Amino acid sequence: MSGNNLIIPDFDSQTDDNLKLSLQKITEVPNTILITLNGNINTYNSNFFQNQISKIVDSGFINLIFLCEDLSYISSTGIGSFTTFLKLLRTKGGGIVLLKIHPKVYEVFQLLGFAQFFFIENSLEQAISNFKKHTQEEQSVFPKIFACPTCSKHLKAVKPGRFRCSECKSIISINEKGFVSLG
Repeated sequence: MSGNNLIIPDFDSQTDDNLKLSLQKITEVPNTILITLNGNINTYNSNFFQNQISKIVDSGFINLIFLCEDLSYISSTGIGSFTTFLKLLRTKGGGIVLLKIHPKVYEVFQLLGFAQFFFIENSLEQAISNFKKHTQEEQSVFPKIFACPTCSKHLKAVKPGRFRCSECKSIISINEKGFVSLG
């Protein structure tokens, strides 16, 4: 059994000749994984890339560090895949760090205007520190003062959970990251 399959069962059941992914758990921050990319991400293999990253996210990893020094090319479709996962991970309280990004790949991110949305670091220590800082900020979310999404009454929550607005009686959910929603 490969090292990848020990981290995520059946991870290597699909392969692509143009893109190799290697996984390494990062123990310093919960739910964090290093994904080494080797090859290229283009229109033809972007579905493979998306499927593999979906397996990682479905396994509970929400902080993804992509080691990109051996990623030699990325198309706009590939960047679209990164953007889709960034949006998904942010709703779960996680994120993406691009590590040691190849200059040609970085140029594509810049040309398409996406470089500003991603944390780009030069060392694994910086990437881990980025997630540690984010985790510490999240721990200080509560108590949280917020406006009811229905009637705008100011409310206070001391912990995550479901609450009823004292004014309009709407049921409000607050997750551990402090995101407020109805229901």
